[in-house]
Amino acid sequence: MSSLGTSKGILEIAKFAVYVSVPIGLMYFFANNTKNLQRIMGNHQYVVYPPEAPRPPSPEELREMAREIARKRNNG
Repeated sequence: MSSLGTSKGILEIAKFAVYVSVPIGLMYFFANNTKNLQRIMGNHQYVVYPPEAPRPPSPEELREMAREIARKRNNG
């Protein structure tokens, strides 16, 4: 560690302090006042469902369509 200067060591300590304190500070902010969390989460819609598409044909309808296509091929 002697190759690291004191300024680099202080910088690493400062970065570590920021990395640790930011998540802890945010959790403290939201845990003490749940209105903050509700306000932030209430402004975002997380689940957006697409509009419902038309239903696929039933197996019986698919079989009938296949028979019609086969009849057209055989006749024409």
